[in-house]
Amino acid sequence: MAAGIDNEKRALRAEIRERRRITPSHEREAATVAVTGHLQQLAGGIRSMAAYLSTPDEPNTREFLGWACDQGIRVLIPYSREDGLLDWAPYDGKEEAEDLLGMPVPTTELLGPIAINDVDLIVVPAAAVDQSGMRMGWGRGYFDKTLGSMEKCPPVYAVIFDSELVESVPSEVHDQRVDGVVTPSGIHKLPRAN
Repeated sequence: MAAGIDNEKRALRAEIRERRRITPSHEREAATVAVTGHLQQLAGGIRSMAAYLSTPDEPNTREFLGWACDQGIRVLIPYSREDGLLDWAPYDGKEEAEDLLGMPVPTTELLGPIAINDVDLIVVPAAAVDQSGMRMGWGRGYFDKTLGSMEKCPPVYAVIFDSELVESVPSEVHDQRVDGVVTPSGIHKLPRAN
């Protein structure tokens, strides 16, 4: 059973990676403008959040993160650890490096896993999200572990392209749901039934 779900996830991730890879640059630019506006709306009035620095194939989060810093919102960016947990580093919009998985991270002071406990909003990457709020990530489980271990979790939104909000995604017991998604077409609240 688990092998079947793993294969389904692997196939769906490969399809999404390829679709993202061949997206024309003008569509990416339009998506960045739209996603940035929707994220700004979502983050209106908050004091702190956890988010992530997008990779080239993901919907771009950098313009939004720059705006958040300009608004005085404290932004924490994940930093992958060998034990499968995430440390966090404050985002200042300046220098970037890569963590052990090659993910972009700020070069600011590294904070421990509990730094995320007091944020008002969490913005996560995803490969796809289904109508029930089930999130399928990229297969390493870092965000599932983080979200699953939080005593009091603020709203969690995944940033994806419109075609990645699907009817259903293959899921396992450890997979975590999100409260909604932000896509180029808007903010979509979803039922988060854990």
